[in-house]
Amino acid sequence: QVQLVDSGGGLVQAGGSLRLSCAPSGRTFSSYVMGWFRRAPGKEREFVAAISRGGSSTSYTDSVKGRFTISRDNAENTVYLQMSSLRPEDTADYYCAATVRSYIPRGELSYDYWGQGTQVTVSS
Repeated sequence: QVQLVDSGGGLVQAGGSLRLSCAPSGRTFSSYVMGWFRRAPGKEREFVAAISRGGSSTSYTDSVKGRFTISRDNAENTVYLQMSSLRPEDTADYYCAATVRSYIPRGELSYDYWGQGTQVTVSS
């Protein structure tokens, strides 16, 4: 069983930056593909970004490409989502997720473990 604790959310003005962190429990962090999802008010949860086990491959949804960067530090058992040039439409609860699959999935049903979520609010 893996427990994910995500943090780093907050209130920021449009154009600002935030860095989200996710610290899974357990000693097998490097065995998991890690992802970030978000759920905006009144909308379905959507894929944001994901990173391979070793960190060499990443995937992003089109709306965040060039603005968000996912990274991981397997020695520190932490995955990050650096968010820059934030927009009001980025306002959402952000969730860290982990999967045992060997590829990078975009569907939430492919992820096995979830964090509790951290709220990001971008004011205009």
